[in-house]
Amino acid sequence: MPHRDQQLLTSKQFPESPQIRECWVDKSEVNVTCKAQVINTLLSLLTAEYPIGNDDHKSTYSIKWLTEAFNVKKKVLERQGYVKPAWWQAETAQVPPEVDFHDVMNPYDNKGLAEWMMKTRRYGFCFVNNTPTTPKATEDLLNRIGPIRNTHYGAFWDFTSNLAHKDTAYTDLALDVHTDTNYFTDSAGLQLFHLLSHEGTGGSSQLIDGFAVAKALYDQDRAAYETLAKVKMFYHSSGNEGLSIQPHSPFPVLVHDEITGILSQVRWNPYDKAAIVVEAGRQPEELEEWYRAATLWDKTTKQDSPQFRYEFQLEPGRPLLFDNWRTLHGRSAFTGKRRMCGGYINRDDFVSCFRTTNYGHGHILKHGIY
Repeated sequence: MPHRDQQLLTSKQFPESPQIRECWVDKSEVNVTCKAQVINTLLSLLTAEYPIGNDDHKSTYSIKWLTEAFNVKKKVLERQGYVKPAWWQAETAQVPPEVDFHDVMNPYDNKGLAEWMMKTRRYGFCFVNNTPTTPKATEDLLNRIGPIRNTHYGAFWDFTSNLAHKDTAYTDLALDVHTDTNYFTDSAGLQLFHLLSHEGTGGSSQLIDGFAVAKALYDQDRAAYETLAKVKMFYHSSGNEGLSIQPHSPFPVLVHDEITGILSQVRWNPYDKAAIVVEAGRQPEELEEWYRAATLWDKTTKQDSPQFRYEFQLEPGRPLLFDNWRTLHGRSAFTGKRRMCGGYINRDDFVSCFRTTNYGHGHILKHGIY
C-alpha cells in the first residue's frame, strides 16, 4: 500500500453503532476491545490483503497520548510551531540574529536552514551573511524555504525605484513602518529584501517588533489595546488599472488566536487602509475609540519612541528575512539608483519548513497531526 500519511477511511464508512465489548485501564494504558464485526467491516473496506477473522479487536492507548490528544491548546501551539517570542528593541542592532548563506544552502544537511528558521521564528527577522549579490542566488535562498508566493507584483522581484506597480514601495520616498499585503485574506508570512546595489545616499531601513509594541500598549493603555484587538478594518490594493484586491472579511490590527488567545499577527499599513467596520448603533463611539487607539499605536511606532526602532543600512551580500505577521518595516527617502530583489513566502510554508527542520517529520506525525 502506498505510504501517504493520509486516512483511507471516511466517517461515512464507519458502522453507525460500533459496539465496544470492554474497556479497562492497565497501569499507564487504556485498553479497548471492539466486537469482531466492527473491525472486520472496516478492514474489508481497505483492501483484500487484510485478513478477516472472528476474533475481537483490541486497541491500546497510552494515557500520556490520550492526555496530549485532548489538550487542545497544546495541540494548536504544536501545529503552529509556536515559539515564545524574544521581544526586542533598538539595542538589538548591537547583536542582530544572523546566519551564513553557505550553511543555509548546504545540500547535505538542514542544520543551517533550521537555525535560520528558528531565529526568524523567535526574533521575527534574520540576516543571511555572505550571500552572492545576484538575483539567482537570492531566489535560490528563498526557494530553500518553500515556493515563492506569486502576487500581482510577480513572484520573485528584481526592481529599481519606479511606479510600474503604482505602489509607494517602488518610489524613492520615505515609507513609515508597516506590514505588507494586508489586502489579502492570507497576508504574506515572510518577506525577503536583498539590496544588490545603490549609487546614492539615504534609504536606511527600519524594523519594529510589532509584538513588543503591542505589549507596551497593553501595559500603557489596556482599553486602547482591546480596541485594536476588537475593531476590524479592510485594506485594499487598487493602484493598477483593472485591479482591486481586498480580503473577504475585515481583520483587527492585533489578531489573536481563537483557541489560545495569544497574539498571532499584527496587520498595520496606513497606506492601504480602507473602511473601518464598527458596531451598528455605536459608530461615533467606536470610531472615536479606534482613532484614539490607532494614534497611540502610531506614535509608538514612529520617531516618538526611538527605543523600538531598529535602524540600519541594507548591504549587498546580506539579505534580510523577516516575519511579516510580526515585524513592521520601513525606510527613509533615498537618492540615486537602487536595485533590490526579493519575494514573499506563504505563512503555512514558513511554519512547515520551521517545524520539519527543527523537530523532524516523524515528531510532527506523532505529536502534531491528531
